[in-house]
Amino acid sequence: MYMSGESLIVILLVGLIAGWLAGQIVQGTGFGIVGDILVGIIGAFIGSWLVPQLGLYLGSGMISAIINATIGALLLLLVVRLVRGGRWGGNWGRRRWGGSWGRR
Repeated sequence: MYMSGESLIVILLVGLIAGWLAGQIVQGTGFGIVGDILVGIIGAFIGSWLVPQLGLYLGSGMISAIINATIGALLLLLVVRLVRGGRWGGNWGRRRWGGSWGRR
């Protein structure tokens, strides 16, 4: 199997955008460039399996690939949140050091 450099760049770009979008929607603090790419690429695999199972057709092209990967990345992040026991509030992914950090 041969993958051109252009294909790899497209995959990484779609993964980055989808991972970033999913992190913003789930209200996480983001995972950095590498983390967003990984979340987006794994989300693309999940979305490419799940969306046809639901009987949806998003079309073809870059925008549909980003939407598909974002749907999968959202599901991935929500499952990770449930497994980690995170709250549904806005503090998911944020670390706090000390009990009075940010309070006066």
